[in-house]
Amino acid sequence: MRLIFSRKGFDSQYGEVPSPILPNGQMISLPIPSSDSLRLGELKTDGIDIGALAADLTHNRFDAQTAVHVDPDLCGSALSRRPGWRPAFGQIAAAQGHLQKQGVGSGDLFLFFGWFRKVEWINGGWRYVPGSPDLHILFGWLQVGEVLLVTDRVQDVLSSHPWLREHPHIASADRFNRKNNTIYVAAESLRLGGADVGHSGGGLFKQFIPSLRLTADGRNRSCWSLPTWFMPVDGRPALSYHGKPSRWVMDNDSVLLQTVAKGQEFILDCGYYPEATGWLTKLFTSLSPFSIAEIS
Repeated sequence: MRLIFSRKGFDSQYGEVPSPILPNGQMISLPIPSSDSLRLGELKTDGIDIGALAADLTHNRFDAQTAVHVDPDLCGSALSRRPGWRPAFGQIAAAQGHLQKQGVGSGDLFLFFGWFRKVEWINGGWRYVPGSPDLHILFGWLQVGEVLLVTDRVQDVLSSHPWLREHPHIASADRFNRKNNTIYVAAESLRLGGADVGHSGGGLFKQFIPSLRLTADGRNRSCWSLPTWFMPVDGRPALSYHGKPSRWVMDNDSVLLQTVAKGQEFILDCGYYPEATGWLTKLFTSLSPFSIAEIS
């Protein structure tokens, strides 16, 4: 199995502000602005007016009418769905080339992370909690069930997967058809080490808990604290794009990783890191009361 840390949602280039962690711990990953047809205000998010939330946090640069790129598409209840809908994620160009070169396919697991910060409701609007840290946090997952090459094959894909019609990598395929346009469709259920762990093959982590946090205490958001077994020693290949030894520093019972400034997909070949299965199983077991993974 390959484990892919995939950076998604608002960032310093697209959106320019963190996605919010609400006072009740709910995380909302804000999809990046785009030229797609879907508007931010069309998304349903547990009774939260996501358009007003974004308008407050961005000082009205983005609001309910902002066109957004909903990808990865992980929550069934966020939009009206066709029968058979499943979580899916599209990728193109150099990032897709990296996934392909690394052999990412059926059974491999995406963990999606983004830039988050706590917010509060005050004086009739939302704002970031003063002094709260900027964090990289895991907000969702997708275990690959199928890999669909879309480039020049839109009708073929739709003939077997009609529920993908609204996915941005199909609906806006003309923008991507020369860029190795590919969609990863979630497996029916999440399996780790050959065992079903009781979750769908893709979904969102509904609420923040400490095990979802990547950023190390007191560090900038791009400095992560990981279990010591992530350390690339004894000839094991490092997390992709992170081969420089200077990026890795032991820190008592963890390892600090200074992640690269740019890049979307960081891949770990778990064949060299058998500890990954136990770590992931513990992560998903701890999330049982908090996760949502709606298929229908």
